[in-house]
Amino acid sequence: MQTLYLITTGGTIEKVYQEQTGSVTNLDTKIGQYLSQLRLPGLTVKTVHTMNKDSLEMTEADRESVLRMVEQKMKHPAPVVITHGTDTLVETGLLLKKRLKHLKFPVVLTGAMTPLGFEKSDGLQNLTESLLAARLLPPGVYLVIHSQVFPIDRVRKDRKHSRFVWTAARTKNARKKAAVTPRPKPQSGR
Repeated sequence: MQTLYLITTGGTIEKVYQEQTGSVTNLDTKIGQYLSQLRLPGLTVKTVHTMNKDSLEMTEADRESVLRMVEQKMKHPAPVVITHGTDTLVETGLLLKKRLKHLKFPVVLTGAMTPLGFEKSDGLQNLTESLLAARLLPPGVYLVIHSQVFPIDRVRKDRKHSRFVWTAARTKNARKKAAVTPRPKPQSGR
């Protein structure tokens, strides 16, 4: 039986609709109810709830808290998936990449553009893909979202189109690594 750690931080993936105010907010974690719907033979998911914040409200202290949680998991190496708001997910991922030296397992960040449970939510798809990717990827820090895998230093959020896109490498060493998900080739006009 393989173990995987799931660290929840909030973000859109866990937001709920509040009828009284007509707003969508982070109240409590709801990842567990979605995990229970998945068939995960041979996998034990150990969930750790660290906070429940919109990523735009996350502070440096919050990011350090996520880092400390991953460092704790390094004592008992197993893949890690972190659910996170998409607005500052890359920022947190870059901190993890910079500060976590000698990883022996992958750290996968994921989130959603639409909350779990909402019509056309991408949350369950992204969570499921992240659980699989974390079991298959080599050690490193990645974003897994919308059927794509990005090394964390090769991605940015395109707010205009509500998706993540490739960027140039942020470090010299990143240029040497092969891309996990090939960049789409430009299609020529017909």
